[in-house]
Parts: sequence; C-alpha cells; structure tokens
Amino acid sequence: MTIDWTHFTPGLSLAGGLLLGVAAALFILLNGRVLGISGIVAGLLRPRRGDAGWRLAFVLGLLAAPAVYAVLAPLPQARIDADWGVLVIAGLLVGLGTRYGAGCTSGHGVCGLSRLSPRSLVATLAFMGAGFLTVYLVRHGFA
Repeated sequence: MTIDWTHFTPGLSLAGGLLLGVAAALFILLNGRVLGISGIVAGLLRPRRGDAGWRLAFVLGLLAAPAVYAVLAPLPQARIDADWGVLVIAGLLVGLGTRYGAGCTSGHGVCGLSRLSPRSLVATLAFMGAGFLTVYLVRHGFA
C-alpha cells in the first residue's frame, strides 16, 4: 500500500470533521433533532405544518455551499470513473439503504455514534463493510 502524499490532507480533514461535529451538536442542541440528511430531505417530500421552512433552508444551504466556496477558492477537479447508469443505480441503492436502515451515514455515523447508539454502530459497520466489499470487488473481483 502506498500513500498519495500530494493529496494527503490530515489538517483539512480534521478541520472538516470538527466543523461537521460542531454543526451536528448545535443542530441537536438548538432543534432537538438529529442531523441526518436523508431524514431532512424525506421530510420535504411529506412536509408537516411549519416543518418545511427549516428543511428547505438546510437543503438550499447544502446546494449553495459549493458556490460560496468557489468564490473563495477554486473548486477541486472532480473525476468520476462511472457512467450515468451506474451512478443512477448507485443513487437508488443508497436511497433504498437509507430508508431500510432508518437513516444515512450522517445520521448514524456522526450523530448516532456520538450518542453511543448501538443501532447506529451496527448501521455504520454495515455501511463501511458494504463500501469496503464493493471497492474490493470492483477493483479485484470484476477487473
């Protein structure tokens, strides 16, 4: 195994993790809700009275963040080695998994683990294990 030292950014990764942790902590302290993206978006599909405003603002903030970042610094070059069909199937599988697992990686992996939730630990281990297995099969099993 080799490390790509050019793209190894522990400082930026730590800063991003701290920012995400603070945001999740503030969200649960101020709103009493877990910061799970799939749950927030799902709530937009079946909005309750007085509930859609903050959800829409949150999603718009997620979409606006790259534009704001682009004003401050050049966006990194994205490289996706998959065709549209694979991306659509992958997106549908992720969506199915978040509904089946009662949450997404942000809800379980960030908020659930920090609350010492056994269900979130199992879900996060399942997410990570499936990811490891998928990468191994794509790179070595199907190559």
